[in-house]
Amino acid sequence: MRILLLCSAFNGLSQRVHRELVLDGCEIVVQLATSDEEMERAVQQFQPDLVICPFLKHKIPDAIWQSLPCLVVHPGIEGDRGPSSLDWAISDDKETWGVTLLQANDTMDAGDIWGTMNFPMRAGANKSSLYRREVTRCAVSLVKQAVRNFTDQNFLPRPLIESQAPGCLLPTMTQNDRAIDWQRDSTAEVLKKLRAADSLPGIRETIGDRVVNLFGGREAEGLRGEPGNFIVSAGGHLCRATVDGAVWISHAKEAGKFKLSASRVIVPLLDYPVDELSDVPPALQEIRTEYSDEVAYLYFSFHGGAMSTQQCQDLLAQYRELAASDVKVIVLMGGDEFWSNGIHLNTIEAAEDPAQESWENINAIDDFVLEVINTRDKLTVAALGANAGAGGAMMALACDRVVVREGVVINPHYQTMGLYGSEYWTYLLPRRVGAQRAKRYTEDCLPVLASEALRDGYADNLFKGDLTAFHRQLSDYCQRLVNVAEFGHSLSQKIQRREADEQEKPLQQYRDEELQIMRGIFFDPGAEYHRARKAFVYKQCAKSTPEYLRRSSMTVSNTEPVTEEVLEPA
Repeated sequence: MRILLLCSAFNGLSQRVHRELVLDGCEIVVQLATSDEEMERAVQQFQPDLVICPFLKHKIPDAIWQSLPCLVVHPGIEGDRGPSSLDWAISDDKETWGVTLLQANDTMDAGDIWGTMNFPMRAGANKSSLYRREVTRCAVSLVKQAVRNFTDQNFLPRPLIESQAPGCLLPTMTQNDRAIDWQRDSTAEVLKKLRAADSLPGIRETIGDRVVNLFGGREAEGLRGEPGNFIVSAGGHLCRATVDGAVWISHAKEAGKFKLSASRVIVPLLDYPVDELSDVPPALQEIRTEYSDEVAYLYFSFHGGAMSTQQCQDLLAQYRELAASDVKVIVLMGGDEFWSNGIHLNTIEAAEDPAQESWENINAIDDFVLEVINTRDKLTVAALGANAGAGGAMMALACDRVVVREGVVINPHYQTMGLYGSEYWTYLLPRRVGAQRAKRYTEDCLPVLASEALRDGYADNLFKGDLTAFHRQLSDYCQRLVNVAEFGHSLSQKIQRREADEQEKPLQQYRDEELQIMRGIFFDPGAEYHRARKAFVYKQCAKSTPEYLRRSSMTVSNTEPVTEEVLEPA
């Protein structure tokens, strides 16, 4: 079946749908919603059987939906309409919410229903987290079922009967709806508003003489102050008093600029000093370790999965402590929302010298990767429970074992950011997947689904998609790794292979060759990287669909078929 994906952006949900449909045998082309003319041209050229819109903020041109069935993913319960669905669900304290797949017609979100699925609202979850997890899971299931139904002559979508539907038309949530009254709103109310505005558009306020949007919220236990005042900072977070407590705000963005840590943006705008805590409270610590018997689980929950120079250095210091300890297995857990996405483009863009900061950042992440590769007396595991990309996707391969959670999307490429890449990828990736697949991974610039990663050799094991089951399987797997007899044998094999690889080509040579190219890119003012980085951090809309998305994607015929079975660890 030929399917055109119409998307406002090729985001995580769109990528997941793309790969799931390719693996189901569909032929897929992606068209970004850059203009009506571009979308209509894509339909004329590709001649799809079906159009699917996983993430679309634009109205589908009449000429398309009137001639082809167009299925739109709406993150709301049946009957819910409007662009602020999740925002209102959080604001109204809904206990359950849902996703509806409907056919486009002349009224937004009011077409015939192809399927709907509800989920419990996760307590304390922000909008973007709900979207990445619950909404994505339901949307993928609905889309796959709809594709099956499309070939069933007996299937008919059902019309929306608004009087019988649990949802209704809701207006776009405005900044007036979101506004925090710091003199009246409780901590719980403030946090709810921040959760409903994450990660766009944030809560808009005027601080000093600047318009600033606030993002991220966490209760600041034990702290009080004059309501509305900023009290202290810690680890880039800024604590602001409410009427009955205080909240930590993680990020902020000045109008016309881009998102950075809250303290970096807001403190210079204040007419009073804000002290910084010498010790970052545990709830705000990005890097932490949990222990279970002889296994250490190293978490690094960096916003957006981006790792700045300082964050890489802090992670390296923590890893070295674990490497010097008596644990037998170190598990790199990443964060709950992202495993890792490599260097920190926002921090780089904000630097006085972005080229120099890029250089320092890539060297800092390389230092960490090198330390993991050279860990000789312990086994290391990369546990990808969330999506990974670019340098983060390559960093995982430094570990002895790679396990992925079902449904995770990996983007093992750099070229979309105008980069060649480092993180020893020219050693690690071909060693895992072979030279031919490594070339395809890095040059096709398409996402890789967890099941594909297992098939291709990027990963060793695929665990269940439910997070609780994933962590249980991971724990069992790691406990088996510490088995005395198998542990010694595994270490011996690891050391022998590393020594043989070093004799064939030293790690330093891989690094030198990669960084020589990267340095040339970083310090060339005309390099595509600088334009692409700026477009990324400022969230500029694409003006056209990249060629790599316009190419038809199909199941690769010379690979083994992918099974839906979730494999247990060996």
